[in-house]
Amino acid sequence: MIAHSAELLTPEEVQRVHDASLEILEGVGLLVRNPQAREILTRHGCTGQAGEEVIRFPRRVVEEHRASIPPTFTFGARDPQYDRTLPGDAPVIVTGSSAPNLVDPTNGRERRARSDDIARIAHLVQNLPAYDVFSIPTLADDAPAGLFTLSRLYPAMKFCSKPIRVSGPPEDTLRITEFAYFVAGGEDAYREHPFLTHHYCPVVSPLTMDFDSTGMLIHFTEQGLPCYATLVPNGGLTSPLTLTGTLVQGNAEFLAAAVLEQMVRPGKSTLYSSLPTIADMRTGAYSPGAIETGILFIGVGQMARFYGVPCGGYIGLSNAKVNDAQSGFETALSTLAGVLGDVHMLNMAGLLDALMAFDFGKAVIDDEIAQMLKKVKRGLEFSEENLALDVITEVGPGGMFADNQHTLERMKTAALLPEIADRDPRAAWEEKGALDSQARALHRAREILTRDAPGFFSAELDAEIHKRYPGIVGGEYAPPPGWVAEAPARGRPDRAERHRRRAEAAEG
Repeated sequence: MIAHSAELLTPEEVQRVHDASLEILEGVGLLVRNPQAREILTRHGCTGQAGEEVIRFPRRVVEEHRASIPPTFTFGARDPQYDRTLPGDAPVIVTGSSAPNLVDPTNGRERRARSDDIARIAHLVQNLPAYDVFSIPTLADDAPAGLFTLSRLYPAMKFCSKPIRVSGPPEDTLRITEFAYFVAGGEDAYREHPFLTHHYCPVVSPLTMDFDSTGMLIHFTEQGLPCYATLVPNGGLTSPLTLTGTLVQGNAEFLAAAVLEQMVRPGKSTLYSSLPTIADMRTGAYSPGAIETGILFIGVGQMARFYGVPCGGYIGLSNAKVNDAQSGFETALSTLAGVLGDVHMLNMAGLLDALMAFDFGKAVIDDEIAQMLKKVKRGLEFSEENLALDVITEVGPGGMFADNQHTLERMKTAALLPEIADRDPRAAWEEKGALDSQARALHRAREILTRDAPGFFSAELDAEIHKRYPGIVGGEYAPPPGWVAEAPARGRPDRAERHRRRAEAAEG
């Protein structure tokens, strides 16, 4: 494990960020568009002028209510083996979400995403080992009127049994929970083990609580269902053009949302979730791929530890338009900063062009980056056994460790063995087709997407869903057009079999 998290602020500076956030909340306040939120806030001690929407948060009120935030947050799954609790299971890897477009894996062209794409992505995420939570990565352009969210949620749940994070417009709020109750076999069964986590952005920088998202956050908090908010300050546009100013404003916005949650339901679990960015002021471009996002997340991690709250958010995003070197280094550098800074949840995977398009190859490469990040989090795994003094003594000066039993027992587990990163000599690489990382990633995606995907819904449940929601999307699975399974090389087991053998060897 990492013994000491990376820190960019001294303890005195952390305290000053907290105090400055309280100064903002008490002196400037928030514009609160939602009247229900204004009523809750003022009833619990916040202040505002009659007929005005600006609400101020006295220091004592913030301190009182933040003290009731629990130190853990759980993403529940339909299959409990995939449940993940922060911070203990960190880093928890989450796919990016809600991109309108998708890079078609058959021709490389960007197009609008559909519900059948979501089924394929769900099947991919189910079978990639580093992903912990499936935040539905795209919209569904084929969704019928009135079934927008269910046309995304249905294929996601049908083909992925990991935790699912979902959001939707206000008109879908009740329908989302109704669908979850139906799939679970009733409201009581679902409440016993919720498998959806609801996510909204109620605070719009700078310092504004909107109407719709705030109302939905209140609703799910009242219902006692898992939910949390994400704050998105953008330095130079919606927050000050300094890293510390953006951190302070975003911290104030987190406290405002968290305090509202605690007023509605004291002891409610939440996440300090953020996407702090600095705009590229040459053009005003939104720049989540910039290294400043990784730097800001180290600050978010420090503030979350100060409050005793698990943290995370959108980190590892990229402004690259294709899955190239820019995509790789933007994702890797900021997420590594986050892991070193003890950020617990990384919404990092699969999206290009500042959350605008999903790419199957990037999703596969991001899974490998995520495996590396989890390896970094485990660190040196220090123990007397791992010092291996007896082995060093046995081999002695001038000896060879390669054929030692100690090495043979650990050759598949001591180091991460990547499948996309190529380590062959050039001649061997050329003999295998001279494929770059994107080509290898798409080959891996093809291996998964051409496997059978029977789904996790019974035929009876599937039929009932179509009966209950007439006109809903088909929810069937098919590989991308033209993709068929490739036969394994002669005499060599296919990848699934190799994975099985590797797992058995690790357990042994």
